[in-house]
Amino acid sequence: MSTNQSLSRTPLYDLHVELGAKMVPFAGYEMPVQYPSGIIKEHCHTRTQAGLFDVSHMGQVRLSGPDAAVALETLVPVDIIDLPAGSQRYALFTNEQGGILDDLMVANSGDSLFVVVNAACKQQDIAHMRAHLSSRCQVEELADRALLAIQGPAAAAVMTRLAPETGKMLFMDHGPVTLVGVPCLISRSGYTGEDGYEISVPAAKAEELARLLLAQPEVAPIGLGARDSLRLEAGLCLYGHDIDTTTTPVEASLLWALSKPRRRDGARPGGYPGAEVIAEQIEKGVARKRVGLLPKGKMPVRDGAEVVDDSGRVVGKVTSGGFGPTLGGPVAMGYVETALSKIGTALNALVRGKPVPIEVAKTPFVPQRYYRG
Repeated sequence: MSTNQSLSRTPLYDLHVELGAKMVPFAGYEMPVQYPSGIIKEHCHTRTQAGLFDVSHMGQVRLSGPDAAVALETLVPVDIIDLPAGSQRYALFTNEQGGILDDLMVANSGDSLFVVVNAACKQQDIAHMRAHLSSRCQVEELADRALLAIQGPAAAAVMTRLAPETGKMLFMDHGPVTLVGVPCLISRSGYTGEDGYEISVPAAKAEELARLLLAQPEVAPIGLGARDSLRLEAGLCLYGHDIDTTTTPVEASLLWALSKPRRRDGARPGGYPGAEVIAEQIEKGVARKRVGLLPKGKMPVRDGAEVVDDSGRVVGKVTSGGFGPTLGGPVAMGYVETALSKIGTALNALVRGKPVPIEVAKTPFVPQRYYRG
């Protein structure tokens, strides 16, 4: 466990230690990478029952004022104006080159927008919003809140037991709920490919809520290790690995996240950083694309491995890789030349200088089970 006092701690730090977690530095925080049961068991428990994740290191922000939605649209290629109250949407901050500054979640709370950003990008994202939006809406960091995620097929039964109205929510619904006697915000979403919920709770009540959830027979605590293997099997991007300022949404195969009203032929085209670059790429294509990669055999292929064709020419790079416990073998994602991005294309990844056969594969590797009603 790190003794570096510059690392922050979430409101659940003491609970993690009590539960025997192995704590590691992550995005400026001391976070649980695993508990005594181990990453593979934690992963499988989430896929079969319900796992509880501490994601309090993420940034939570409220944007309020009558122009909040219009203002936020100047920073993202996403339809925020027509986002219905009680709904959440995936979004991207872009730069002038069309690169991705961060990916985030935006929910319409009715009287304000609730934004969740990645921990490693939190300070720069808040500064970005304050610099560009403060003249048009209030940008308020909710630093006194924790964020818990309960994920897995039993999550809905657990939450319905504690707050019956949550059982009626569909994937990407968002709204207020009272838990442990305090107002919380809840969305039916997550980062595992499973059905589940994310709960924003006042920091002072976070441990009480976590203990209440862990007291349910289906729920076990899950660390960052299993969170990573779950999201990789689900084909979900990790910021700083699969997407960053050098990758555009089109290259990253995130075209589905670029709302039609914001495209060239849409009702509100462009108007966000890099809009012209991205519009050109949508029309003319890109030289490389993010794809799923399935290594053949048991050798895991990790982030940073070069991808080569039969002649040994470098044609891409792995950006995420590891063992997929549900799949029972290694899984990876990365970028390859667009001409080689067709599913089934045989390539090799260089692992310690030796070629490991890999195949371009469809993602998600494990079917997503979001609850759409």
